[in-house]
Amino acid sequence: MEKLIQIFSKIDSIVWGAPLLILLVGTGIYLTVRLGFLQIRKLPLAFKYLFSKEDEDSQGVGDVTSFQALCTALAATIGTGNIVGVATAIKAGGPGALFWMWVAAFFGMATKYAEGLLAVKYRVTDKNGQMSGGPMYYIERGLGNKWLAKIFAVFGIGVAYFGIGTFAQINAMSDSLMDSYGVPVIVTGIIITILVAMVTLGGIKSIAKVSEKIVPFMAILYMAASLVILAVNIKLVPAAIALVINSAFKPTAAVGGFLGATVRQAIQNGVARGVFSNESGLGSAPIAAAAAKTKSCVRQGLISMTGTFIDTIVICTMTGITLILTGTWKSDLAGAAMTNAAFTNGMPIASLGKFIITVGLLFFAFTTILGWNYYGERCTEYLFGVKGIKPYRYIFIGIVAIGGLSILKLDLIWVIADIVNGLMAIPNLIALVGLSGIVVSETKMYFTKIKNNQWVEDEPVEELKKAAVR
Repeated sequence: MEKLIQIFSKIDSIVWGAPLLILLVGTGIYLTVRLGFLQIRKLPLAFKYLFSKEDEDSQGVGDVTSFQALCTALAATIGTGNIVGVATAIKAGGPGALFWMWVAAFFGMATKYAEGLLAVKYRVTDKNGQMSGGPMYYIERGLGNKWLAKIFAVFGIGVAYFGIGTFAQINAMSDSLMDSYGVPVIVTGIIITILVAMVTLGGIKSIAKVSEKIVPFMAILYMAASLVILAVNIKLVPAAIALVINSAFKPTAAVGGFLGATVRQAIQNGVARGVFSNESGLGSAPIAAAAAKTKSCVRQGLISMTGTFIDTIVICTMTGITLILTGTWKSDLAGAAMTNAAFTNGMPIASLGKFIITVGLLFFAFTTILGWNYYGERCTEYLFGVKGIKPYRYIFIGIVAIGGLSILKLDLIWVIADIVNGLMAIPNLIALVGLSGIVVSETKMYFTKIKNNQWVEDEPVEELKKAAVR
């Protein structure tokens, strides 16, 4: 097993080498500049759209509301990346990794905006009458490159089956329940498999209904617990933030169970885990965005952008600062066990902290499985048509069942997840750069109409319905 981990680790270091990191952050910087730092200027408007009653879009074409689409996207992102991923990043790269997660998230907001916009602009309807969109469609219909679109779809299914979508989540859930309450791994696996089957077989509407209830509740509960720990240790917060910033540009010395880290390790782990957490540039979230009932691709892009802010700037930061405040980042613990220890030690009532982390991880991981099931399904539909949907769902449920056995080690699971994540991001980032002119023109057109008090034109519904390619 150790030799296998070493092999995959070498592949991971190649995939997540300087070229991909530059492409990821560089695409975000490029879009940020071209859009005039839209993620700062329009963030209040984005949240206004997010929490509006959506009267404006009530007649728009789509399968779910914009809020449900965001919750589905957040269901796939707010998960082990926020609890396990942050701990893994800091364990490998030191506190400075958190700073580079912030950097990746800031520029990633512009990336996420572009993804959401393009997803709605180039979406189609499938033969079942459901919306289908995402990178495979804006690569094909926008760039005119079918083979690159197919490559993305193949990698998307790979991530759903063998990356974020299954093994990483199930392993985290089973280990957490085993460590906290002694629940046998096999029992957790069986229960999760049954629940996943019950929800996913109902398609996007079923997934969206579950996500819009679970995601906001658990996010608020998790943030509330984090705020309690920060309040109790408020005097230590400035020092913790200073450590994060200093460690981002200076090597972190070995201390306690921490072996030390270079600046390169901090950057690599911070950016990689940041992408794993918020999926900006990965190309997954626009698949959910394409299902939203909306008449404006810009509006949906703005709503999509809030996902990265909520996921990384807010939730991951709370996790990271908690790990640093409590000193658990220096321990011999790793992954969920480290975060569990941080909340247990940091909460005034230790048992409450353990309970929140365990329950939070369970719900976050479960919704991540649901979200990625849908992403993989749409990629399957793109490649094989609607006839491929049912076989895909059954295979996915089978892999969830296998993942529940926790055969693979945590280190190997995360390395595999990193590799397929990186491979999926490459064709999407190429498309975002190639279609950046479309993103800029659509954005200018939208805000010009708002400035001139003009109605934003409706999406060409009839044209959309005729655009089905499967």
